[in-house]
Amino acid sequence: MTDLRDLYQEVILDHNKSPHNFREMADASRIALGHNPLCGDRLKLYVRLDGDRIADVAFQGQGCAISKASASLMTDAIKGKTLDEAETLYAKFHDLLTGPPDEKATGAGLGKLAVFSGVREFPVRVKCATLAWHTLESALKNDKEIAKTE
Repeated sequence: MTDLRDLYQEVILDHNKSPHNFREMADASRIALGHNPLCGDRLKLYVRLDGDRIADVAFQGQGCAISKASASLMTDAIKGKTLDEAETLYAKFHDLLTGPPDEKATGAGLGKLAVFSGVREFPVRVKCATLAWHTLESALKNDKEIAKTE
């Protein structure tokens, strides 16, 4: 198990250091802001829709390694997905992080997002990992309020 945790930690640190899709998007269909007041993470998410499909997604912001890595991996995972597929992925990711602590988190069907399975052991970090997802939900609903993890 230690080797798996080390691999997961390495993936999170790599995405924090060199996040994917970390850029501004001039032609975004939707823009949403997110804030985690508990640890100060801030995120600006850009989504370009093509019908009901996420054609492109990008983000900018600052925050802890878990928050930035989650946004990076989320953008990779949802690009090209339909809105329904993105919602399903969000639900699976949320279940991974918030499931009962006595149940083993498998991350089935989440691909690389499964690296966050260990976060459920640290409840204060769940908000860091879900900030990008809450912000995505705001963007897709075209909600102008700042997405919060509270």
